[in-house]
Amino acid sequence: MPDFISQLSIQYAAAKRAGRAPIIWNLPVCALALIFLIFASPLVSQTAHAQARSMSPAAAAVEEVVVTARRQEESLQDVPITITALSEEQLRQLQVEDLGDIQKTVPNLSLTLGDAANAVIYLRGIGQRDSLAFADPGVGVYLDDVYLGRAQGSFLDVLDPQRIEVLRGPQGTLYGRNTIGGAIKFVSAEPSDELTGRLQATYGNYDRVDVKANISGPIMDSELLGRASFAYLSRDGYSDNAFNGRDDFDKAAFVWRSTLVYRPREDFSLRLSLDGSKNDPDTSRTPARQGGPSPIGTAFGLTLPAGDPFVVNANFNDEERLKVFGAAVVMEYSVSDVLTAKSISSYRTLDYQTHLDLDAHPSDVFGVFVDQDQDQVSQEVQLLYNSDSTKGVVGVYYFREHDTTPDGIFGPGAGLVFASENDQIINSIAIFGDINYQFTLRLGLSLGLRYTREKKDFARKYRSFPITTPFSQVSLGNGPFDFDLAANEIFTAFTPRVGVDFRLQENVMLYGSVGKGFKSGGFNGRSQTAFQLEPFDQEEVITYEGGIKSSWFDKQLQLNAAIFRNDYTDLQLSSFARDPATNTFTDVFTNAGKAITEGIEMDMVATPTAYLLLRANAGYLHTRYKEFIGPGGMDISGQINLINAPKWNVGASIAYTLATGKYGTLSLVGDFSYRTESFTTISNSNSLKQGGYGLLNAVLTFQSTDSHWRFSLGGKNLTNEEYFTHGFDLIAYPGRALAYFGAPQTYSFTASYQF
Repeated sequence: MPDFISQLSIQYAAAKRAGRAPIIWNLPVCALALIFLIFASPLVSQTAHAQARSMSPAAAAVEEVVVTARRQEESLQDVPITITALSEEQLRQLQVEDLGDIQKTVPNLSLTLGDAANAVIYLRGIGQRDSLAFADPGVGVYLDDVYLGRAQGSFLDVLDPQRIEVLRGPQGTLYGRNTIGGAIKFVSAEPSDELTGRLQATYGNYDRVDVKANISGPIMDSELLGRASFAYLSRDGYSDNAFNGRDDFDKAAFVWRSTLVYRPREDFSLRLSLDGSKNDPDTSRTPARQGGPSPIGTAFGLTLPAGDPFVVNANFNDEERLKVFGAAVVMEYSVSDVLTAKSISSYRTLDYQTHLDLDAHPSDVFGVFVDQDQDQVSQEVQLLYNSDSTKGVVGVYYFREHDTTPDGIFGPGAGLVFASENDQIINSIAIFGDINYQFTLRLGLSLGLRYTREKKDFARKYRSFPITTPFSQVSLGNGPFDFDLAANEIFTAFTPRVGVDFRLQENVMLYGSVGKGFKSGGFNGRSQTAFQLEPFDQEEVITYEGGIKSSWFDKQLQLNAAIFRNDYTDLQLSSFARDPATNTFTDVFTNAGKAITEGIEMDMVATPTAYLLLRANAGYLHTRYKEFIGPGGMDISGQINLINAPKWNVGASIAYTLATGKYGTLSLVGDFSYRTESFTTISNSNSLKQGGYGLLNAVLTFQSTDSHWRFSLGGKNLTNEEYFTHGFDLIAYPGRALAYFGAPQTYSFTASYQF
């Protein structure tokens, strides 16, 4: 512990000499050290003799995590699929507050917040960065087995979880829609048979104030159980706006979730879930100047150079609202001891409005406005079979989504003002099955197949305005339109999978598989000329994977590893350029051609003693385009790299019980993650290439002996690293490269009471 503090102090002193760190920088370090000195010494002295009598060199086994990756409850170590799973306690220890925080624990995962409240998720180099609804995500996000159709609303705040599962690689047979890169499953805590509850409050820098609460228990004996949770999450913005002296990118969110479980008899249950969230801050999120201006940017007056990543110049960041509501009904009926019928019905809505200032200048040169309205319904019916030798599921899935997105660009300084509206309806239906048969106690075979038929109906209206038009008058209205066109297309795919698993011994399993993933095509929703009715193609990937899952030393060490290769065709890529014919902004949405991503992954968990828990993960990723037809019909595959695909990403954490006494337990958890350089834009702009960087977090926790009270002092990004999470290459038009940065150093104190 003293060495840890010493190293941070040395880094602080160096930063201070360089003029990069204010005095407040070392407050988390001082506070951690102070609490350690105050609490640890008396606790150790009071309990030294008791510990000498009670401590055993043998530790408890690594916590068993139960997952539902194959739609049935199984131990993580028994599933021949590459999965990372984090329990509720592990999420608390690692200070996971939103979905983006799991990036440090999952090999080859990139998960960040995009430009328009959208989750930008890449697994093994496969994903989608575009925020508009015509571009589907490449990694599916599921909330209690319900697929979230839009990237907006998928960057979940972590409220009352049971666990989070990350399934790496295409899940084409079991999950299907838009899981070409993988699936992330958020599993909420279930109602309890006894009355329980928790109240938690957090205060941190940037005036962060969070309040979370949940209550759970029986409503009508054991037949009707209920659970309710909510969170109020607020903070000031991380950036200062030089234009008006206010901060930028604040948060003011209310999140809630409620569940009722009705079990009138042993063979039937009905689960009703309702959830919602609303984030209504004062400002949107403005990117910082990182490159340029180019000559065209200088002509538009964008003369300010790149500067402090947490100082922006924005006069069009006054709106940001995201509202989500969802309802789901899950019914299960045990037909027999081995056969269960299950129905999952859901309805979800999303409303999103934003103003994005993308000129990085205190003038009206380039601003984007979006007003999105989405709703979706889904219905899934499953038959699950589970006997001594056979496990499997067959089912049908239906999904319908309607998304209407009025948007536009307000850039009179660049000679460009327009409004448009995309109206998209998706109808998707699939039939699927996945069976695992154990030939012997050691040898098993998995076979899966899904057939998907997806129809997209797309309509787009576009209207341009004179550049002198005030923003208040920039709307579609009733026209006249430059164009008003519609098109539709049907996409189909068979996505099979075959896998084999073999147990070398009871706690060591080898597995291998070959599978296919699919994501449907669509229509370019940013066209500013007569809309091309030709759709872009669907994406497909074939994945080859082999792995090992193992436990050693009486399950005190758990070591899992995998090797994989993805053959990827028709990647859907979005970038921005200047139209040479009109000398204005244009979008380029294209199918790149072919690419290969391949690599190795490792997860390790160990409990060397009863007081020490170690976790480590590592991912190696080698990606390359085999074919990428760029402007002018030239193959530029040898000149460009896949985005969000660092060659190496590693993470490690240590949870150590410092002392245990009659008042409670004091523990320290530290985690560190590192990623090598990667690109954030399709164009591979050097201005937006993120170099290698590491993040250090720590939390000191005291928990009372009766487990009712818990106090934590935590810090994230303790070394105040500056790093990109997302970027816009707008050098071609209107002449800027813009970067979104990750959160700076933050620290907080949390107190909670549970019963």
